[in-house]
Amino acid sequence: MMSIDCIIVEDEPLAMERMQQYVGKLPWLRLVASFDNGLDALVYLQTNKVDLVFLDINIGEISGIRLLETTSSKPEVIIITAYDEYAIKGFDLNVTDYLLKPYSLERFLQAVEKVRHNLQKPEPAAEKKFIFIKTEYRLEKLMLEDILYIEGMRDYRKIHLSDRRLLTLQTFKELEQDIPATVICRVHKSYMVNISRIDSIDREGIRMGNTLIPISDTYRKSFYQLLSGGGNQ
Repeated sequence: MMSIDCIIVEDEPLAMERMQQYVGKLPWLRLVASFDNGLDALVYLQTNKVDLVFLDINIGEISGIRLLETTSSKPEVIIITAYDEYAIKGFDLNVTDYLLKPYSLERFLQAVEKVRHNLQKPEPAAEKKFIFIKTEYRLEKLMLEDILYIEGMRDYRKIHLSDRRLLTLQTFKELEQDIPATVICRVHKSYMVNISRIDSIDREGIRMGNTLIPISDTYRKSFYQLLSGGGNQ
């Protein structure tokens, strides 16, 4: 089994101790250093190669985000934070996952499993390019890249395409089974969105052109995990 060298950057002593305990439970994780501030961690990363960084955001003079922006080293990164808005910035910086304090051992294991999966570099699966949608009179082929978002309207689902709209009686459950969540994912009981067609994300929701799509609490965590490169919980 491969060994993964990691460091912890965390300025809260109790949080540091818990992370060290969790790391110690996995024989394939090797803790090579721990830091209570971003500056020392940055200096270390300039001269040492590690596979994984457990990174708190609020760590003194240099924040975790600033550290990621500054270092030329590109290890796998799991952000540790008490604020879920950092997940969006983490997505921009291509982090592997984020742990929202307080996190459980089970959630920690999910995050590090993503790291192990990434480092093993599995062969990429063939990406699905299209689906067939049942309309009133026929099955219509739709390219996934042309779908902006899917909206629930009572008994119907309205599929918003680049150039038109399409109604189907297929349920969200059926659509989720047919469409890879890494391409078009559920963000609300009434919406699925094409991740590649998102313009921006803020506290109010997802913006796609002039359309604002809400993110419900039910789907918020799994959505941000998809943005950070992982899968559903």
